[in-house]
Amino acid sequence: MRHDEFIGQVQARAKLSGRDKAERAIRATLETLGERVPEGLADNVAAQLPHEIGEHLRRTEVYGGLGTGERFGREEFLHRVAERAGADEPQAAYLARVVLEVTAEATEGSVMQKVRDSLSPDLRELVTAGSSGRMG
Repeated sequence: MRHDEFIGQVQARAKLSGRDKAERAIRATLETLGERVPEGLADNVAAQLPHEIGEHLRRTEVYGGLGTGERFGREEFLHRVAERAGADEPQAAYLARVVLEVTAEATEGSVMQKVRDSLSPDLRELVTAGSSGRMG
């Protein structure tokens, strides 16, 4: 999937009014995911995405010296996405679901299954719900 197509898919599925909002949602979600999953896994996902988009996953590897693989659950994940995206938490949950759905479609093999497996059950739900699915 190409860069413009990825952004367009997020914009259309999330029903966002502009490309800039889609880009902000993508950055917010993937930076947060990059903080949560192991560094090598973030690299594997990033390598399968358009360069500019994949860099959001890699940015957190050295950002503030924190590295990746932090342990936090759904509440903290959504708080971080909301803060970065300038959204409330219910909107952040939907944006994250859309971005993760498009990310899954843009990657090959079992990389997104490995992402799901690396997350706590409450976060796995975000990865599997998709843009039109329900969350429990």
